[in-house]
Amino acid sequence: MWWVQSFFKSRCACAMKKSVVFKKAFLTGMILCCLGLTLSACDQEQVAPQKSVTEVEVMTIQPQSMDMKQTLAGRTTAYLTSDVRPQVSGIIEKRLFKEGDYVQAGQVLYQLDSKLYQAAHESARGDLVEAEASLLAAKPKAQRYKNLLAIEAVSQQDALDAQATLKEQEAAVISAKAALNTAKINLGYTSIRAPISGRIATSTYTPGALVTAEQTTALTTIQQLNPIYVDITLSSTELLNLRKQIDKGTLNAPNGKVPVSIIMEDGSTYEHTGTLEFIGTSVDTGTGTVNLRAIVPNPKYLLLPGAYVKAELPLAVNHQAILIPQKAVTRNHKGDPVVKLVGADNKVVERTVETSDAQGNQWVVTSGLKAGEKLIVEGVSTVSSGNTVKVVQQATASNSVTSDQK
Repeated sequence: MWWVQSFFKSRCACAMKKSVVFKKAFLTGMILCCLGLTLSACDQEQVAPQKSVTEVEVMTIQPQSMDMKQTLAGRTTAYLTSDVRPQVSGIIEKRLFKEGDYVQAGQVLYQLDSKLYQAAHESARGDLVEAEASLLAAKPKAQRYKNLLAIEAVSQQDALDAQATLKEQEAAVISAKAALNTAKINLGYTSIRAPISGRIATSTYTPGALVTAEQTTALTTIQQLNPIYVDITLSSTELLNLRKQIDKGTLNAPNGKVPVSIIMEDGSTYEHTGTLEFIGTSVDTGTGTVNLRAIVPNPKYLLLPGAYVKAELPLAVNHQAILIPQKAVTRNHKGDPVVKLVGADNKVVERTVETSDAQGNQWVVTSGLKAGEKLIVEGVSTVSSGNTVKVVQQATASNSVTSDQK
């Protein structure tokens, strides 16, 4: 049995050797792995790039004098408008104007067939001559009967009849003169004339058409365009402010006339400045607005009735206005306007501000900013409070002074 024991002893010894070798190999591998991870981490720390500093553009806050203006929507309206209608009936013989031309007051526009009116005029003239002849005979007869009555050569009734005949003939002459004058006027109405000077529109009737006196349809329309009106609306609150500025004398209104600048449909400024001509006497209960009317020179007829324009009205002068670009303002979760400033050590500081009306593409800041502070105007969305930033460009303040009212 000795060989059995020898066999088991040799197997056990061999197994123990293998276990020791395995443990050594395992420990060696773990040590090498840890060393490798440590070296790898060191290498990563050495090659990891440093975090870059965000670049921003800022504007230094500077108060400035600013003419406050309000831009309001408006429509142009002709200074005078006249619908041309016939005052007598007749057939149009001629049209004596070119559509779209400038016509003068009194210029003949249409000629009606005048033969009937000419005949009526001649008849009325004949009636007048007849009445004057009868009067010529009645005057001496009445005088003669008056003298005879004084010596009782005629009866009092005959004398009264002679005086009555005289009065009748005098009345007949007056009526005949009136009839002749009416016939003359009607004859003149066959020449239809321009009641005002201005641009004439298209003709709704052609030669050969029958027109009637006092018809509802106009033959054409004339509009006087120089000067021209601009009708605008202003809220009652803004109107109250405007009146206060006028009363205080803080508004630039030479000779009491409030200047009005006109912005054309293409965005250009009209070359002539108008003045505020009329302020409505009541407030519209539906819209809370008041109608205003400006009068504007229009010598070249660039402004046509019905055109949409914008009217700039001065409101006041602010000598310490702070204007910032609208793009520099964001909103917090409460909806309050917020700006970002570059503070000490180039750290970003968020601050809530208060704004009033928009002036073009800028906000007028009433509180929250002071002169000398650096406002971030570019890169606002890429930085947060506490971030370190690098100022790469300094923007300059704009002097935009116009506000739009929709």
